[in-house]
Amino acid sequence: MKKIILAAALMGSAFNALAEQVNIYSYRQPFLIEPILEKFTEQTGIKTHVVFAKSGLVERLQREGKFSPADIVLTSNFASLLQLEDAGLTQKISSDEVNKNVPAQFRSDNWVSLTKRARAIYSAKTLGDKSDINYEDLASAEYKGQICTRSGKHPYNLGLVSSMIAHHGEAKTLEWLQGVKENLARRPQGNDRGQVKAIKEGLCSVSLGNSYYLGNMLTDENQKSWAEAVNINFPNQNNRGTHVNVSGVVLTKHSKNAQSALQLIEFLTQDTAQSMYASVNYEYPVKEGVELSDLVASWGEFKVDSIAISEAAKYRSAALRLLDQVKFDL
Repeated sequence: MKKIILAAALMGSAFNALAEQVNIYSYRQPFLIEPILEKFTEQTGIKTHVVFAKSGLVERLQREGKFSPADIVLTSNFASLLQLEDAGLTQKISSDEVNKNVPAQFRSDNWVSLTKRARAIYSAKTLGDKSDINYEDLASAEYKGQICTRSGKHPYNLGLVSSMIAHHGEAKTLEWLQGVKENLARRPQGNDRGQVKAIKEGLCSVSLGNSYYLGNMLTDENQKSWAEAVNINFPNQNNRGTHVNVSGVVLTKHSKNAQSALQLIEFLTQDTAQSMYASVNYEYPVKEGVELSDLVASWGEFKVDSIAISEAAKYRSAALRLLDQVKFDL
């Protein structure tokens, strides 16, 4: 009998040990995530296991179904959060700690934002002060042949177009998109950094780009000269505020370690992790009061778009349709 009790106790310990871990699928890169997870394990004793990928994690979750080992998914943009939610791959995140740390504008029942990135307008320093620029100005004759951008259908730009529809309606947004297209210096291509490089090379003088790329370029010797050729501008500061994109996290529908996973999600919204996001990748914390990196702080404060990102996201299908209508990428 004692042997049976001992064996049962050992099995129980083994199951408890298995429970004290979190399995993560991550679109975010190792250099950023691994140090944060090390801090989490150090603080809680809960181990983590991560699968990193640039794409395909949503499809992988769908294939694995209820047998998926993943407890949470870390995303690099808001579009992935919506994709996971729409595919029914998430479950409700119930946490007073998360609700305290993350403003309602940046969370829902099924996803939580972890960082903010401003959808900035970069301008050549030769243009002078453009701090009062609006997104709407990109369609004006002043910028004829001067704008560079990546694909209009990239999640970062798609989110911006969706927010324009939320503010102005489809008809005015269509007119705006046509104007921006007519002002392009070249066909949309490349990534956000590539547009800043194009400004440095004199191909254009204005581009759209996420704010954290400026920090990444300034700390990269091969790209520092690109960044030094531009000013970063936070649009619409005299009216509705600057559009932001977010990175985030979901708790998977079939999580086997939901309690430990929730502890990790809470940790990611607390000061330690929020500060690490800010210092390592030049992003803006979602938790108010967390100190920015010195470099990010040097860009100045900005007002965020008043419309919740989940509200703007309702117009993504319309945004795609309008982009096709003006043949923006062609």
